[in-house]
Amino acid sequence: AGLCACQAKLSAVKSAIDLLYWRDIKQTGIVFGSFLLLLFSLTQFSVVSVVAYLALAALSATISFRIYKSVLQAVQKTDEGHPFKTYLELEITLSQEQIQKYTDCLQFYVNNTLKELRRLFLVQDLVDSLKFAVLMWLLTYVGALFNGLTLLLMAVVSMFTLPVVYVKHQAQIDQYLGLVRTHINAVVAKIQAKIPGAKRHAE
Repeated sequence: AGLCACQAKLSAVKSAIDLLYWRDIKQTGIVFGSFLLLLFSLTQFSVVSVVAYLALAALSATISFRIYKSVLQAVQKTDEGHPFKTYLELEITLSQEQIQKYTDCLQFYVNNTLKELRRLFLVQDLVDSLKFAVLMWLLTYVGALFNGLTLLLMAVVSMFTLPVVYVKHQAQIDQYLGLVRTHINAVVAKIQAKIPGAKRHAE
């Protein structure tokens, strides 16, 4: 069971990587376009309206196809049955094992997040807490410039573009990232040296 779960995770990761690196241009284009359409719709309409319009569009397509197939069968005097019979017979319920697995994963991430937040807010490591404070301070400016949907839209666009850009210009990007990391490490080292009791650790 453990081996199967590991293989399933590896397969999911590989599929996600293929998607983000545009290995299958048609598939990535469909997914990317769907995300953009959904997010652009949410910027213009409420969530309730978007969900309702999507449901109406899906129902219009399935009802029209069902009527078309019924008329076609009546004209041709055939009995092919329900056009969505294959999908209606698919098993879509979650087993108790699957629910338990997802619940355990969620519990693991929630517990780790809570422990990390406790460590940062209670200043277990002064330098890490200062880094977190600087990040929150920067986010106040980001929040003043963009709303949540705009940030989500930018994140989706970045997910589907940055990996490809990185692959094409990996050497130059790694060089600049190395310089930035060296500079940050130097600043952190100076802070650690000047603050009494600051925990020194390798970056």
